[in-house]
Amino acid sequence: MSGIWSEDNSFDLWLKVEISASQAWTDQGVVPKSDMAKIRNAKFDRAAYDRLFEETKHDLVSFTQAMGESLGPERRWVHHGLTSNDVKDTALSMQLAQSCDLLDRVIVDLLNALRIRAIEFKHTPCIGRSHGIHAEPMSFGMKLALWFVEMKRNRARLAAARTRVAVGMLSGPVGTFASIPPVIEESVCEQLGLAPAEVSNQVIQRDRHAEYVQVLALVAATLEKIATEIRSLQRTEIREVEEPFGKPGYVTKGSSSMPHKRNPELTERICGLARLVRGHSVTALENVALWHERDISHSSAERMILPDASLALDYIMSLMTGIISDMVVHPDQMMRNLESTRGLVFSPRVMLLLVEKGVERTNAYDAVQRCSMRSWDEELDFRELIKTDPAVASKVSPQDLNDLFDYGFYLGHVDRIFERAGISETEVV
Repeated sequence: MSGIWSEDNSFDLWLKVEISASQAWTDQGVVPKSDMAKIRNAKFDRAAYDRLFEETKHDLVSFTQAMGESLGPERRWVHHGLTSNDVKDTALSMQLAQSCDLLDRVIVDLLNALRIRAIEFKHTPCIGRSHGIHAEPMSFGMKLALWFVEMKRNRARLAAARTRVAVGMLSGPVGTFASIPPVIEESVCEQLGLAPAEVSNQVIQRDRHAEYVQVLALVAATLEKIATEIRSLQRTEIREVEEPFGKPGYVTKGSSSMPHKRNPELTERICGLARLVRGHSVTALENVALWHERDISHSSAERMILPDASLALDYIMSLMTGIISDMVVHPDQMMRNLESTRGLVFSPRVMLLLVEKGVERTNAYDAVQRCSMRSWDEELDFRELIKTDPAVASKVSPQDLNDLFDYGFYLGHVDRIFERAGISETEVV
């Protein structure tokens, strides 16, 4: 990713745009073929550029002059009919497309890591939580499946954004094609694998760039969501999951003063950088509104936010892939946590069975709640309390109640859920 957003790549893309424009003029019979043969071999000299920039303080003027130093009289055709942003914005679109392609590959790596671990823990029971409180049992693999399908949506969002950022513009100073006909723009875009912007002024409109950064922010938000869950599950009191610790490439010391510490440092890092990407989306939105046909209030900010957001997301997504692949999962601790509330998680099943046995729903709720509160407050086993409650015992046999207290019941539809999510052992993303 750093290579995509490097100055060297920017200059290389500028050179490609300039050469493609000269080729388009050649195809129209304006630039002689003999001159084009020489222009195609034009070189960019960074030292010459730096020297010229000291004099001109204008990047595109310095670039075209440095490019021209590798040519003879045919240099007069370089930048013919163009304005600076015809080159710079078209090249920027190519960078954005390259960035999307790289991020897509990283998303695929994360999707496959999630798929593998989801299948591994498909039938591993754990407690589901709402408001931080035990709710009902679920499959730990379902957590990973949930993240998998969300990342699939993010991949689709990135692909859609790529189609809208991969546009070129060679339409002259205010987009009227007064100095360069549309056929040149169409030819250059075809050569470079871009679509022509339907309408432009002196710049490609920044709603496209804002969408790109917003999609990156959405992906980062998903990563923060996953990281927050892992951080929570790693807490000492829960300890169902742990970041990889002590392995090559991972943290080996948790604290300078407390040797026992295994802190969720990696997922905390992801949460912090996700906030950075999210903040850049605000700047990208503010770049949409420019004065008239163009100002450069967006330019300085873009030089920061576009590379920064792309690099940060690439990094934290790769980091998350490693965490998911190598995280330590403790099924035994998950079962201990399930049992820690002494059967309270079965209260919904008991209530529903009472309703099915003819008890009015409010009365059924009250009876089960009464036993639940005693279990909470007196640290008694809910399963034993419910069997001896008169309102329950008069309607349900002990055997029927015993049949309810089965964690496997909550995993009965997991296979169907995975099928709907498109998660299988044979299908690789």
